[in-house]
Amino acid sequence: MRIHVVRRGESIYTIARSYNVSPEKIISDNELRNPEQLVVGQTLVILEGTRYHLVTPGQSLYSIAALYRISIDELLEANSQITNPAQISVGQTVVIPPRTINFGTIEVNGYTFPNINTEVLRNTLPNLTYLSIFSYQVRSDGSLQSINDQPLISAARAAGVAPLMVITNIGETGGFNSDIAHEILTDQSAQDNLINNVIRTLREKNYFGLDIDFEYVYPYDRESYNNFLRRVVNTLRPLGFTITTALAPKISAGQVGKLYEAHDYPVHGALADHVIIMTYEWGYTYSAPMAVSPIPGIRRVLEYAVTAIPREKIFMGISNYGYDWTLPYRPGTAARTVTNTGAVDLAGRRGAVIQYDQTAQAPFFYYYDDNGRQHVVWFEDARSVLAKFSLANEFRLGGLSYWTIMSYFSQNWLVLRNVFNIRKVL
Repeated sequence: MRIHVVRRGESIYTIARSYNVSPEKIISDNELRNPEQLVVGQTLVILEGTRYHLVTPGQSLYSIAALYRISIDELLEANSQITNPAQISVGQTVVIPPRTINFGTIEVNGYTFPNINTEVLRNTLPNLTYLSIFSYQVRSDGSLQSINDQPLISAARAAGVAPLMVITNIGETGGFNSDIAHEILTDQSAQDNLINNVIRTLREKNYFGLDIDFEYVYPYDRESYNNFLRRVVNTLRPLGFTITTALAPKISAGQVGKLYEAHDYPVHGALADHVIIMTYEWGYTYSAPMAVSPIPGIRRVLEYAVTAIPREKIFMGISNYGYDWTLPYRPGTAARTVTNTGAVDLAGRRGAVIQYDQTAQAPFFYYYDDNGRQHVVWFEDARSVLAKFSLANEFRLGGLSYWTIMSYFSQNWLVLRNVFNIRKVL
């Protein structure tokens, strides 16, 4: 697997010729909608496969290696019959091996809303271990606001993907509600009602496990949250259900702020089967322009996380979206959410050149809108997702978790399948 960055003047045909693969394969592998209009700075994933080269007059093993952009050692490893690299013959067949990266096996979770496009879901499911359906909103009395999840559960199980029921403390206005969490965590009657409702839903809907996503919990409810989690685990695990929790991206045990303080990494790590760490939203709707998931920020979170949580339980969050900011940035103004493929399309329409921040390991570009206002867009591409996969491999994490899979990002899944083996639990 190679990641090619489109240069000015290149076409899909010249790129294909330089890698000795067919244009049709590159178009198909990358699911390019408009291959005739490549964007400068756009990434293309090149899957060469095993090829065979017939030696022509004047060629050497060194020139053949340079032609296919691989090393002499890679060529020799694939051609055990060549005992003397300086002696190859015209007409001799040389095996050209594909360039591979093998990070081993990993589990993959994807969050989705019930209204996901059917084709997007169908294309994505083969890449997942778990499908977390977002979400059953918990009410203060322990009742649940139901969702239309049965079609997704059925589709997941048919694809060998384990469906997870997600419960959240999201209120009627749409945001995470600290008071709802407080009522559930401290009122025994409400908690009894919630757990009974969860068990009934897990059984009736044929869920595999539970994903608890309680955010903005009051700091003084930290121990109440820990005790609630203990009770959930002790109740559900004997019934055969798994328990996953979603936690804020902390860089230390004592990190202050309502988003962080009630999320006790060591306790969740000891109790839950999996812990999803939401390593995204450095750049967000109301932030100054920056990468959504910069590698240095994620690294700092993981450096703390692996000291508090068994690394095989940690699922690193991955953002599947970007943001478009109007410049100059003014605090309080909102960025527009864009899909990763939509960002490339936008750059193409506006004649923008996609650049790459080597520190954040993320692509971005500038453009002007019809009113003459300048914008900057940060998003994800094949390079940035490979950087995240490499980080997960470096820390020997157990999994990845996507927020969200609502838009199909073909290059992400292409790279994922070529560097990891995806574990299935069904």
